Amino acid sequence: MADKVAVLIPCYNEAVTIGKVIDDFKRVLPDADIYVYDNNSKDDTSAIAKEHGAIVRMEPRQGKGNVVRQMFREIDADYYIMVDGDDTYPAEAAPALLEPLMNDTADMTVGDRLSNGTYGEENDRAFHGFGNDLVRWLIKVIYGYAFDDVMTGYRAFNRIFVKTMPVLSEGFQIETEISIHAVDKRFRIKDVPIDYRDRPEGSYSKLSTFGDGAKVLRAIASLFKDHKPMAFFGWLALILVVLGLIAGIPVIAEFFQTGLVPRFPTAILAIALVICGALSFTAGIILDTVAKSTRKQWELFTYQAYEEAQQHQKEEG
Repeated sequence: MADKVAVLIPCYNEAVTIGKVIDDFKRVLPDADIYVYDNNSKDDTSAIAKEHGAIVRMEPRQGKGNVVRQMFREIDADYYIMVDGDDTYPAEAAPALLEPLMNDTADMTVGDRLSNGTYGEENDRAFHGFGNDLVRWLIKVIYGYAFDDVMTGYRAFNRIFVKTMPVLSEGFQIETEISIHAVDKRFRIKDVPIDYRDRPEGSYSKLSTFGDGAKVLRAIASLFKDHKPMAFFGWLALILVVLGLIAGIPVIAEFFQTGLVPRFPTAILAIALVICGALSFTAGIILDTVAKSTRKQWELFTYQAYEEAQQHQKEEG
């Protein structure tokens, strides 16, 4: 039997575009199951999706991260394509996203809007390009992997990736969480250049440039702390110790010159900063041991997931 492909479309008020998106994917991937998860839309998104032949399910918890979590839990397939319902991503790129997965050369493919310049040409929302570049740079600095486009909503995954991905985000920071998870767990990633088109007239973005941008940066900091605690708390310890030395060296120098410590508050502050730095470093060592143990458990869980996937293929075949 052919591999089962599921197209996952999280939606919130996409009545203007959802019908076309479903029709396009039915044309390009006629054998795929198309799922639309309605996240409390106030318009006719669900009704239109049903009319166009999609499998429609409701997700009452607001936020794209909540929708993706439920999709990953409920939907069973060999390969998954996740795409927004706003008709900004071409269905014609789906086979190119699936090919590395089906050839077993990637676990996740990323629809790259930036390399060919179409995102810059079509997207006129202030600071969106800057925010994407900032997140890409942070992930490269922290994790050593340079995504071509980290904030894209067009991705494809194999079964192993989806069934071992613990979704913690609630909102639009889900793309960042997925990207960091893929890098941290050493999944095989491939960027696939795609064309991008801006939303048609009457369709509006739900993204808040600064509000959602701040959530993405907080997510990066939180995941950095969780995945690389030694680096996170080590850098924090270094900063605290340096600040303590800056505050304390003049006090020490004055003591050697006069034998007196007239600036007790400064001396106490310097000591407190150094002690906090030492505590931060100690916390980093302890949490790094915990993180390594968690990583080992996750690897064993992944082996089990591979065995289940192989058994699933045998049963389907």
